[in-house]
Amino acid sequence: MGSGKKRFIIILIILVGFSSLLKADDKRVIPLDLYLVIDSSESINSVKTEALDWVYSKIVDRLLVEGDKVTIWSAGDRAQIIYNGEISASGGKPEIRDLLQNLVTNGKKADFSGAFADLAPRVSQTSPNRLSYTVLVTSSAGVLESALTGSSQALLRWSRSEKYSGWQVLVAAPDIAPKVKQAALNYMSAQR
Repeated sequence: MGSGKKRFIIILIILVGFSSLLKADDKRVIPLDLYLVIDSSESINSVKTEALDWVYSKIVDRLLVEGDKVTIWSAGDRAQIIYNGEISASGGKPEIRDLLQNLVTNGKKADFSGAFADLAPRVSQTSPNRLSYTVLVTSSAGVLESALTGSSQALLRWSRSEKYSGWQVLVAAPDIAPKVKQAALNYMSAQR
């Protein structure tokens, strides 16, 4: 066997041997406070299953980890909190999945204003060592317009929306600006 092949085999054995020690997990270390507001009016009925399956698979199941806190509002005729808990090794996600599958959507309108009135102070009181993440699910962006006045506008300063057939999701991280600024300052200080 040539010396080039021997080196290659030795390197391969070393990489295979140490690969179990290399953990390149991209795991978030800052806990998250998820604030989820769901349109519970009749207007979302035709896309309810698709929208809530998306919420569970893309946000609850994929994003949330142990230690994250979740508050869910049902924005029907009157906004109300339908879930408030913490994700743990023994629970949280299954309860949220069941809640989403059984969500009643029979309101004549979606009370986003009521949800925002309760949501805004919670976001402003989020601990500095946690991220707040707000998700709004609605059948139409027009439903949100009247609710986005005054302090509610600040909730959406750092946001992005996605449109799907018959529904939309708006994701916001309202308290992210100070955290980004602090991270940038920490990085620049470390470079000196």
